[in-house]
Amino acid sequence: MVQYYDEISPSLGKWIERQHVFWVATAPLSGDGHVNVSPKGGEGMFHIVNPRQVWYEDLTGSGVETVSHLRENGRITVMFNAFEGPPRILRLYGRGTVYEFSTPEFNALVPPESRKPGTRAIILVDVHKVGTSCGYAVPFFDFKSHRNRLFTWAAKKEALDVNSDAHTGFSALVDGLKRYWATKNLKSIDGLTGLTCAPYAEDDFAVNKEAIAYKPDNEKVKNQRAYFTGAVVQGGLNIMIGFSLGVAAASFYLRKSH
Repeated sequence: MVQYYDEISPSLGKWIERQHVFWVATAPLSGDGHVNVSPKGGEGMFHIVNPRQVWYEDLTGSGVETVSHLRENGRITVMFNAFEGPPRILRLYGRGTVYEFSTPEFNALVPPESRKPGTRAIILVDVHKVGTSCGYAVPFFDFKSHRNRLFTWAAKKEALDVNSDAHTGFSALVDGLKRYWATKNLKSIDGLTGLTCAPYAEDDFAVNKEAIAYKPDNEKVKNQRAYFTGAVVQGGLNIMIGFSLGVAAASFYLRKSH
């Protein structure tokens, strides 16, 4: 049964903190505009400030729909699912505010030394309603691990910015993260304003000396490769054995016929 609350209770807050993925839904005011739903993940990305306020780190992506929609109208819904244990769907209805990389509000919440590579903004949500429902049709899934690939890609881009001579925003000659923001994240697909200051920020990225090296997301990739290699080797052996038996049988038949 659906239930609504005015704020996030302590028990729901603890449950939220245990989840590995959540979804964010926003939309433009125009009836012809595109409704957007984005999956979010990553360890330590979602934070509960108090029962009526949350925020998360908005990582770099090829689109900028959430940022653009919030700039226009502020409406946002954040959804969590239970993929293990008792079923549950939880929605946080609220008004969102965007704080881009290098702004005072961003730096207050995410100091340079704790910022994840690729974080372009903070999405702060003032929650006015919390809804829970059964989630009986949501399947079980086993969590394997978080992905590191975006962090690895972003760290390399940021290193290019840091090592260049352009310290006042992006340079067209440097294929860094700020240039990516300037070419991919200035407008939504409906033409709404996206990032406005992050691409031109004078702040340098704090490059983590312990670079995030990309590794397979879990053992499944390794197991698949091992299985494939084994299957190829076994298949080759089977062909060789079959060919040898065929030659032997043909030789025996020819000797018998003469």
